[in-house]
Amino acid sequence: MASSQLVPIIRRLEAMQEDKGDDIQVRRFEKDGEERCVVTYDKKTGTYELNDRRAGETFQFDNIDYIAVEILELMQTTTSA
Repeated sequence: MASSQLVPIIRRLEAMQEDKGDDIQVRRFEKDGEERCVVTYDKKTGTYELNDRRAGETFQFDNIDYIAVEILELMQTTTSA
């Protein structure tokens, strides 16, 4: 049985929460050298913001599971040539 693809995504999101640095944490998610999305985490509000680079849309999440699933879906979509 293959391991979950969500686990590494959730670990990166949790690291954003646990980081002792700035109030805003930023992570980029790429596949095959293409940036799929940029995620920011605001410690003050406890919310994530996902910027879908291909669609040019931004979404906010207050639940780590929901944003992890959204990131996974973006990482699994194929690019059109």
